[in-house]
Amino acid sequence: MVSSLLLAIVFLRILSGSIEILAAFIIYRYNSLEHALKINALLASIGPLFFLGAMYLGLTGLTQKMNYHKMIFVYLGAALIFWGLRQ
Repeated sequence: MVSSLLLAIVFLRILSGSIEILAAFIIYRYNSLEHALKINALLASIGPLFFLGAMYLGLTGLTQKMNYHKMIFVYLGAALIFWGLRQ
């Protein structure tokens, strides 16, 4: 049986991928570099929200199965991803 948290993560990934594909079609339809950059900027701003949502759901499901020392490393890993992506 698949847990509800896992299904929520799958739904988030499907939604994220669908938005990316829709954006590609919109970029193709407008056929403009300026519009492509605007759409890419919008995708870059909402992409981390899907990442954070999926990470939150996954970590919520693992809190009962992992000890706190390992959870600290997981949170540090996620924080380092965002720290490495900052400009």
